[in-house]
Amino acid sequence: MTATVPAKTTRKFYPTSIDLDVGIREEVVEVLSKSLAATLDLKTQAKQAHWNVKGMDFLQLHELFDEIAGELEAYVDMVAERITALGGRAMGTARIAAAESILPEYPYDIISGEDHVRALAERFALYAKHVREAIDQTDAAGDADTADLYTEISRTIDMRLWFLEAHLVK
Repeated sequence: MTATVPAKTTRKFYPTSIDLDVGIREEVVEVLSKSLAATLDLKTQAKQAHWNVKGMDFLQLHELFDEIAGELEAYVDMVAERITALGGRAMGTARIAAAESILPEYPYDIISGEDHVRALAERFALYAKHVREAIDQTDAAGDADTADLYTEISRTIDMRLWFLEAHLVK
C-alpha cells in the first residue's frame, strides 16, 4: 500500500476567535507546516546520530545528541500546537515529515563522532536559516506571536549549532 501525503490545498481550517484574518492564518500555517516537517525530521536525525555514534567521544556525543533531540521534540509540539491554535490541522506523521522536509537525508553509513557532528551541523545550519526566514515571513504576514515563537526556536538552534561546530575545530 502506497501512502499519499495530503495536498496542502485541502487543509481545512476550523473556526477560531483569534483575531487574525483567515488569509493571514493560512499563510502562517503554511510556513509552520514546513517547519513541523523539518523539525520532526531534524529530531529523528539527531536520534539516528544518538543511536549510532561510536568512538572516543561516544558518551559525550551520545548524551548531547539525545539532549538535542529532546529540545527538538519540544519545538515539534510548540509548532504543531500553534498550527492548531490558528485553526489549522497539524500534519505531523513520519511520512509527511519525510516528504515535506527541507533537510537532506541523513547518511546511514557513518559511525564516527566527528562524522555525526558534521552531518548534524550541516542540517542545523539549514534549519537555522529556515527558522530565520520564517521569523521574517510570519512577521510580514502580521502574526507577531508566531514570529516570536520562531525567535525562541532560533536562539536555541544557533546555540546548538555553535556546540556542534565547536567539536569540529582542530
